[in-house]
Amino acid sequence: MRRLTALYVTLVAALTALPPAAPASAAPGPTVTVTVEKAVTSLPVAPEDRTGYDKTLFSHWTDEDQDGCTTRADVLIQEATTPPDVDARCTAIVGGVWHSYFDKRDYTTARSIDVTQLVPLAESWDSGANQWSAEERQAYANEMEDPRTLIAVAATEVRARGDKDPAEWEPWDDSADCRYLAEWAAVKSRWGMSVDQAELDALITMVAECPTEQITYSRVR
Repeated sequence: MRRLTALYVTLVAALTALPPAAPASAAPGPTVTVTVEKAVTSLPVAPEDRTGYDKTLFSHWTDEDQDGCTTRADVLIQEATTPPDVDARCTAIVGGVWHSYFDKRDYTTARSIDVTQLVPLAESWDSGANQWSAEERQAYANEMEDPRTLIAVAATEVRARGDKDPAEWEPWDDSADCRYLAEWAAVKSRWGMSVDQAELDALITMVAECPTEQITYSRVR
């Protein structure tokens, strides 16, 4: 018994001396590189359903990285082509220049710019987010890891777009079509969203303008 007790004490001491285990990290999703055409034609097709949608179901403009700035402020700062002045509380963003690729114009005041989800919240709900958890919807609404998910563009263009998909709306500047298509396909593919038939038809028509363009994205769902 004494021998067993001594062995137990020795084992406990050895285990106590070990460094603490590192916390488990989430495995990254697979990274995919495909043509835009392949990405578009690989999207699942399903009817849209807005039943139960409410914008408040997507908790957004949180401070995901806990740097004192909301996600909206982070995107404004990150996408400025000329850096703005930001106060200590990250509530006043003045000066700076932003380029809005939707209308190919530069803006010199933050209030002329809207930060928005490239695939609007209502559209994401229609396309599968109605089946996501609250945590997944918050992660989507505030995503900073992939810069295509959130964009800073002219407020007038965001209002004109509303919740429309590419079957109903395209950027004012025609030269933006390929970028808009590529980013739309990347975000929908990354988040496992579906398209309805009219949306798919519009995307396939747009693909003809940029048949060899490629996108790379990592899957989240």
